[in-house]
Amino acid sequence: MAAAIEARSGVKGWCPGVLRPMQSGDGLIVRVRPRIGTFSLDEVRALADLAGRLGNGHVDLTRRANLQIRGLEEEALSELQAELGRLGLVDSDAESEAVRNVMVAPLAGIGSGVRRVAMAVEALLASDRRLLDLPTKFGLSIDDGGPVSIAGERADICLRAVGNDFVVGLDSREGTRWLGACAPNAAVNVVSTAMHAFLDCAPHRRLRDLPEVDQVRVQATVSPLLSELPSFDGTGGRVLGLVQGAVGIAAPFGRLEAFHLNQLADLAAMAGADEMRLSPWRTVYVTVRDAAAGRALLDGAEAMGLIVRDDDPVLRIEACPGAPDCTSSSVDARGDARRMASLAVAKSFTGSIHVSGCAKGCARSAPSDLVLVGNVGRYQVIRHATTRGPAERLVDADDLASVFLETPHG
Repeated sequence: MAAAIEARSGVKGWCPGVLRPMQSGDGLIVRVRPRIGTFSLDEVRALADLAGRLGNGHVDLTRRANLQIRGLEEEALSELQAELGRLGLVDSDAESEAVRNVMVAPLAGIGSGVRRVAMAVEALLASDRRLLDLPTKFGLSIDDGGPVSIAGERADICLRAVGNDFVVGLDSREGTRWLGACAPNAAVNVVSTAMHAFLDCAPHRRLRDLPEVDQVRVQATVSPLLSELPSFDGTGGRVLGLVQGAVGIAAPFGRLEAFHLNQLADLAAMAGADEMRLSPWRTVYVTVRDAAAGRALLDGAEAMGLIVRDDDPVLRIEACPGAPDCTSSSVDARGDARRMASLAVAKSFTGSIHVSGCAKGCARSAPSDLVLVGNVGRYQVIRHATTRGPAERLVDADDLASVFLETPHG
């Protein structure tokens, strides 16, 4: 199974895959996309083994609900690809893999309409060759409206279960525009129509980037397939700890070690689980036998250094791997982010923080209250913006406390 290895450290907007790895400072990165957002525990253990045996042992959870294995040598790729192929985690070609960007609500029930629609959408992406022209960042979210809803996460096309139907939303410059509803058996046709209408306008851009006239054209193509938009609650987000027969566990800055991943699979099995579900918050969800089993799982995860409480200050900080893992970075972004978490508590800072190794801002595309951008071993300080915002000054890594002096309360 051949792999095209690409090094695009200076380019934002491209993601690695199993068949198209990316070169980074610590070796090759391979991104594994789970089927409908779920890995079986056997798959989790196999991924942990591959990460530890063929990579450098670092495993990252991504904001697109995928898993990355880091530090691979080129000579190890064929074995890795063969093993992932045996597990059914490799697509037919790199182009099909690149467009299979489907996020699924992590607590959607097995056999539910949400998971059935997700499977059908993935099958559509694999079978319709024109959809290979979609941008590699073009994504879909399919939500169940449950206690851990992903409806608030940005995606080009959003489906959300409401009653017996799905409401349909398309991304725009100001966020998701919810257009109307359709029956579950019509959802895949609606998705297909929206994607083809998008490709008719501009095949190499995101929906949010289309000129307004083209956005209206895509919406006008989809709207005749929909019924009236019902009222619904579009809020949601990450929940940690015990939640409706499951537990949520976060990895600090999305980073796990291979042996942690293997231990987590063992703890999940002891709690009565047989699979692990990924989410866009670098958090995994595991269904448990009962509350006692869930608490035991949470205790074990916390002992491993994972995050199991919503009030953990690390959760308010986004950070990329930084140096030496990434060649674009000149700073230890995650190490400094841990220090920032402690400093934020000490300084009573309650805003959001983004620590980025460089101006690409891979860890977070939305604005943050405080942004630190690595610049030749120091940090640019930016407020209420993204990494592209205007910098007010430069600070040394050993002077991070000074960034809180002007905004002590966020």
